[in-house]
Amino acid sequence: MMLKLRPSLSDYLVTLQSEGRVTFTRTEAIGALGITEAAFLKAAARLQKRRALFNPRHGFYVAVPPQFMNWEAPPPAWYIDALMRHEARPYYVGLLKAAELHGASHHAVMEFQVVTDKQLRKIRAGRSWVTFYFRKDLECVREGIVDRKTDTGSMKISGPELTALDLFRYMHVAGGIDAVATVMTDLAENIEGQKLAAMSAHFERACGQRAGYLLDRLGHSERANALHDKLFQKGAMPWVTLEPEPRNATKSDSEPVERNARWRVIVRRYPEIDE
Repeated sequence: MMLKLRPSLSDYLVTLQSEGRVTFTRTEAIGALGITEAAFLKAAARLQKRRALFNPRHGFYVAVPPQFMNWEAPPPAWYIDALMRHEARPYYVGLLKAAELHGASHHAVMEFQVVTDKQLRKIRAGRSWVTFYFRKDLECVREGIVDRKTDTGSMKISGPELTALDLFRYMHVAGGIDAVATVMTDLAENIEGQKLAAMSAHFERACGQRAGYLLDRLGHSERANALHDKLFQKGAMPWVTLEPEPRNATKSDSEPVERNARWRVIVRRYPEIDE
């Protein structure tokens, strides 16, 4: 009589991938294999050492297909949606990564940038990082979030309008005004004026002023007109600088290169755009 061998964790990974999945939880695997938690952790540690398994969060695992073993993890797009469901948090892929997905790819994006409503530690994901940025009122920008297909399902990303405003809200993360202007040269083509105006209601007014000024400067005034009407419907607003000034910065004595009356934006230097 032949004994029926119990499937191993390696077998479980093969089965998952044959079904088009790469993610699972510790509880799922223990239940499917009928093993103890100690046995699972021991097997998982062996597979992680062989770079066949990636453990980005406690209790959450990602199978690493052979073509990504040298990277130690598959692309974050393959598992970000499952990871955020595991964390029970709303999210969207945003900022420079979203801009890249919309076709604005002047330079390589080193981080996979995610916006969520909880402070989360960044994750080392093989050769790159998954970095989380905090926005408390994520629900209010839900209309600006779209689904994007991935090799393993789908993920949520910011649409062009939300992406543009986020670049100004998190300008320090995006790399400063020069990087934002460079990205906007491509992203602007995808922006719908009415959607941008509606989304601006959920941002600091200065973000809208800076975005509108830059759209004008890049030759897309028609995409900024609805935004202007929305921002200035109650009259003039305070002046802002195109680049946010550090809190402890001393007041500059030099004359700005431009004081734009349409957007009430003070420009101390024009952005340098990478070609």
